[in-house]
Amino acid sequence: MTKEIIEQCEKAVKEIYDTFDASHDWQHIKRVMHNAKKIMEQEKADAFLVEMAVLLHDVSDPKYRKDGEDLESAIMDTLDLTEKEKSEIGKIIQSVSFKGGHGVPAETIEARIVQDADRLDAIGAIGIARTFAFGGAKDRKLYDWEEKPRQNMSEAEYRSKPTSSVTHFYEKLLLLKDRMTTDAGRQIAEERHRFMVSFLEQLHNETDGKA
Repeated sequence: MTKEIIEQCEKAVKEIYDTFDASHDWQHIKRVMHNAKKIMEQEKADAFLVEMAVLLHDVSDPKYRKDGEDLESAIMDTLDLTEKEKSEIGKIIQSVSFKGGHGVPAETIEARIVQDADRLDAIGAIGIARTFAFGGAKDRKLYDWEEKPRQNMSEAEYRSKPTSSVTHFYEKLLLLKDRMTTDAGRQIAEERHRFMVSFLEQLHNETDGKA
């Protein structure tokens, strides 16, 4: 039964993610799912809840949803889920978003796995690609070396200002390595973090005319 529910959910969410830009499309969900399963090789968790949360975690993302729209709940209501399962999946999803550093703490192992899996896809080579894909979709500058990364900002401030794509690295992506909550997540994040640092150094050199 759980396999059938996952397959039904996959079909429903794929149609939604296929309308998003490349930073949050169906390929993003597939990568996060791979990350989550990789982490679960080292962590004991309810795989059904993890996989359902991965599939649904971005369908109601504030960057894409219309006012008053709650696709996450609407999809879950079409599936053969208990109220307890809906609640648990919803709580996991609430802990995924960064929100400018104001995200909901991941209190269960399932929430920690999904949070780490999603954040791993925000860093490294794929994180770089996704950042510029989103920036391009929003007509943002590639970089602005004069722009100061914001600190101690509210969630509203984090979402409202269209900073350059490179500034986003300093406001979020470079912070994620130290916010991983599983051992596997931390191990994978180390290499991806180093790659981002190297990329930013090279980019700075090239745009300064030094390379």
